Amino acid sequence: MAGTKAPCALIVMGVSGSGKSTIAAALGDRLGWRFEDGDSFHPKSNVEKMRAGHPLTDEDRWPWLNAIADEIARACSRGEKIIIACSALKHTYREVLLRGRDDVRFVFLKGTQELIADRLAHRKGHFMPPGLLTSQFNTLEPPEASEHVITASIDESVEAIVDGIVRQLKIDGGKSRAKEI
Repeated sequence: MAGTKAPCALIVMGVSGSGKSTIAAALGDRLGWRFEDGDSFHPKSNVEKMRAGHPLTDEDRWPWLNAIADEIARACSRGEKIIIACSALKHTYREVLLRGRDDVRFVFLKGTQELIADRLAHRKGHFMPPGLLTSQFNTLEPPEASEHVITASIDESVEAIVDGIVRQLKIDGGKSRAKEI
């Protein structure tokens, strides 16, 4: 079961516009862990599809999720610590990302559709158009306690959100030594 050992990987998850990349990068800086944006693992066809305003299907997502899971496996096998920003909207997607590992934790960035829509309306240069937000919320299966998830409200400052995540992880001294959780 995920989350029973000290994590070697964190997956910061949520709908588009929830702040995954911002929070994951700040968390990586705080902990001294490597940050990767899950978007960089999308095949070109997925990016083009989203840019055109079309939601991805599960068939579109499997290669992307497997590429992220492969990177987690590589990093953890080398003793690295990694944080990946990835929507991970469905339970089945999270299972693919975990591959049965118990040293990966999810951090769910939770916010209202209204707050996130406002953020997306002001975001520039991202391939995910604001019009797909409704499909993201329709797809979202919020993680359950059994998934050993950390939930963080996005209606605070980046620093406050990261502070709360670190507290919930029980990280010693703000660096990459996580206690058994």
